[in-house]
Order: sequence, then structure tokens, then C-alpha cells
Amino acid sequence: MHSDVCDLTWIAHSPAGSAARKPARGLRRCFRAAWAIAGLVLLSSAPLSAKDTGLIFVSNEKSNTISVLDPKTFNIVKTIRTAKRPRDMHFSTDRSTLYVACGDADRIDVVDIASLAVVDSVPTGKSPEAFDINHGRGEIYVTNEEDATLAVIDLKSKKTIRVIKTGDEPEGVLVARSGDKVYVASEVGNLVHEIDPVGGRIIRDVVVGTRPRRFAMTPDGKELWVSTELAAAVYIIDVESFTVAGKIDFLPRGMRTEDVTPVGITMDKKGSKAYVTLGHAAHVAIVDVASRKLDQYVLTGKRAWGVTLSADGKRLFVANGGGDDITIIDVDKRRALRSVPVGRVPWGVLVDD
Repeated sequence: MHSDVCDLTWIAHSPAGSAARKPARGLRRCFRAAWAIAGLVLLSSAPLSAKDTGLIFVSNEKSNTISVLDPKTFNIVKTIRTAKRPRDMHFSTDRSTLYVACGDADRIDVVDIASLAVVDSVPTGKSPEAFDINHGRGEIYVTNEEDATLAVIDLKSKKTIRVIKTGDEPEGVLVARSGDKVYVASEVGNLVHEIDPVGGRIIRDVVVGTRPRRFAMTPDGKELWVSTELAAAVYIIDVESFTVAGKIDFLPRGMRTEDVTPVGITMDKKGSKAYVTLGHAAHVAIVDVASRKLDQYVLTGKRAWGVTLSADGKRLFVANGGGDDITIIDVDKRRALRSVPVGRVPWGVLVDD
């Protein structure tokens, strides 16, 4: 700084009264500057908070990126470069970290939420597509599509500690609420496996519709819902008996059955409504969980794929793989509010709330 604005050394060591010759305005500037610097030091030393940012994360398979959207304007605020073909995403327990499976790189990238950058990676098997995290055990369970395996990976060491053989082309994976079982969908085998991740074995299988993809579980843990892409339906599995307890078929008006390809599925916190993306049919189906009846179809973009709800249940976000955008739906009004362009072929969407 210029000496006539903030020379604190000069003031401290000047003869008595000589400081008075400094302009008062210069002294005021001096102290204001000193306090500003102190404030910046304090601010920079404080830990950055990345919890409940509200940011919306979209994984884009073909552009090898994650689009980060502002929760108020829905503008893209950051594009994060990842390894090739990012797909499934999950947060760490404290939401300071986002994990994303990169299918063509055989790894899971680790994104720091505070800096919005890839800071690490976890090696997997061939073509990781989907995964879930057992936070209590500190383990990732990842389906390796080309290996036809479920890998159990220790989060701390980043080492694979167990590999379990599954049916061909496993995708969907979900940890049971008890944490002692894992459910895996085999697309080619038309099977859902119940797996003991500690013993490293399949406990039970159940046959469902053609090409099962992803899961949702009722809050009481009694029913496991699985989307079946080429059966145009959701199958409902009774968890205790591990048998098919119901089926919900979809066919929006004007669509052909072969165009209806359910993939993404989620439920609200109360387990009252389920939301199922219908792929090439470009709709989301809203289902009443208790009655297992269709409530309504809502139009989305091309090839509706991944889906997630906001924490308050008021907004539904749908990744449209064929339109390179996401659709934001008002849940109460049951209509699309807007579509937002993202990267190429969006696969999944998560909200940090």
C-alpha cells in the first residue's frame, strides 16, 4: 500500500505528535484496510461448507461431464470433467463428496462438493454402471456390467475386498435398509438377486420381467420395486418371501408397447407415490403405492431415464438421455415447469438437499 494511506510502522515509531501530520483520512483508510485484511484471513481459514447446497448434479455419458445447476435459476454453474462415461452417482454420508461410476474408465470418480472438482478415483471391475453405498460398513457395492459381478470395495483403502458372480449384465443395485443384504438386477437373466455381501454369495433369486434395471424400496422395507425396461412394467417383490407380489403395466395414450421402456424409479419419503421414467415413451408415470394403481402420466423429454425427487418432494428431476436435457416437474401440479439443456446423453440426476 502507498505510505500516506497505511504506513503503520511509521505511525508507531514517529516522534510524538508527528502522526498528527498524517491526514486523518489516511488513518481511517489505514484501519479500514487492516480490518478488511483481518476479515479475509478469518474467512479463508474457515472450513468451506458443502452441506445442503441445493445444487443439482447431472451425469452426462457422452460428454464425460457432470453438469452442476443452480437450484434457483437452474442455470449451469459448473461443468465437471470426469473419466469416460459417467453414470450412477451417490453422495457420501456427510454429502461433502459425490461418487460417480465411470463405465468406460473402470473406476468411480470422487468429486469434492466444495471445490466441484474430481479429487480422487476408486478402481472397479469392467464397466461399472450402478452402485450403492453401505455407509455403516464403509463399503461400496458396484455392478460391473462386462464382468457380470458385484464388487465389494472398501471406501477407506479403495481396495476390492470381495467379488460376487451375478447374472449377465448386472445393473441396478440397492442396499437393504438393514444393511445385511444387497439386491442386484441382472438385465440378461431377467433376475433379481438377493446377496449376502459379507458371505459373498447369492441367497435367493426371483424371475421378473424382461431386462430389469433399477430399484426403489418402500420405507417399511417390505416391498422392492424394480423397473423392467422391455416388459413395459414395474414388478413388485415381497422381500420376506422373495416372490413377485404384483405388477404394474404402463402404456401412455398414443404410445406403442414397444416404446414404453421403464428405467428410472424413485419413491417419496412416505412411500405414498412412486415415479417411473418410461424411456422412449417420453413420460413419467406417477403411481399410488398402496393401491398399485397408475395416477397420471406427465410428459417429459426424449428417452426419460434417471429420476430423483427434491428433499421436500415438490420437484421431480428427470434426465432425458435422447434430448440432452433434464425436465423439472412440479409434483403438486403434475406438470413440467421447464427443460434445461445439459451435456450429451444425461444418465442420472441428484440433488444436494
